[in-house]
Amino acid sequence: MDLGTIHPVALKDLWTGEASHFTPWLAQNLDTLGSKLGMDLELESTEAAAGDFSADIVARDLSTNKLVVIENQYGGTDHKHLGQLITYASVLGAGAVVWIAETIRPEHKSAMDFLNQNLKESLSLFAVQASAIRIDESKPAFILTVVSMPSEASLVADISPAPSETKERYRTYFQSLIDELREVHKFTNARTGQPQNWYTFASENSKLYKYSTSFAQGGRVRVELYIDSGDKLKNEQVFDCLLQRKEAIAAALGLDLKWERLDNRRACRIAVYRDGDIDADSETLADIRNWTIQNLLKFKAIFPANVQQCI
Repeated sequence: MDLGTIHPVALKDLWTGEASHFTPWLAQNLDTLGSKLGMDLELESTEAAAGDFSADIVARDLSTNKLVVIENQYGGTDHKHLGQLITYASVLGAGAVVWIAETIRPEHKSAMDFLNQNLKESLSLFAVQASAIRIDESKPAFILTVVSMPSEASLVADISPAPSETKERYRTYFQSLIDELREVHKFTNARTGQPQNWYTFASENSKLYKYSTSFAQGGRVRVELYIDSGDKLKNEQVFDCLLQRKEAIAAALGLDLKWERLDNRRACRIAVYRDGDIDADSETLADIRNWTIQNLLKFKAIFPANVQQCI
């Protein structure tokens, strides 16, 4: 058997400059990082002002709604960048920071581990080693390896020492939901169920719309396309355009959709509902989970092309 030889590739050989080339590339490929961190990341800004400094990338984890500060560095980690990370987190009110470097020095891994153990839920810190390889003359492959991260328990966005029974039921339900969506359907990068009654997922254009599911008021469960670009007029224009395709979309989905323009709010919603609440028995909750997964997958299969025609 003729096997190839692995050759390491320096990041600067792929992206000449960290700030000028690597950071812009990563900002446009956050799913590569998100899959390693267990997050659905949506880009907020690059070179974001933080006092007299600027953070390389600021993103949002859609599953927790926390801001995530990402700092990139060629070569080995240093004390300067560790201080910058803490500064950025405090100034920007981040819930997580990610330090990416070609080499994570042992003393800095130890520092990140120490901070994760002591800061608990208030701030999550990730140290990620970035590298690239080539097999003989193949295309280069980019590799991210997480070397420090919070414990799974710390990633649950609930600061109370003992979650209520209802919150624990939500956490358990959404943990099983996202596990199946991630492992079976590759629908999300999320790994940690949260003690809340909703979950939001990235879309093909998360700056304009997202997928979401929730236990809504009135004993109902909802799967929705949530349209929110930050501009009410644009949201309504996209919603109205999709509404003109109402029959074709409903036929393709095979669902009785509810078209909610939400005139008194910025966002618009297209949703499907069923009866159900978190206090249902385990068999009913399993049925709700299956219904939710089926409809999220349908939404993802049908809506992107229709939305694209409306922008």
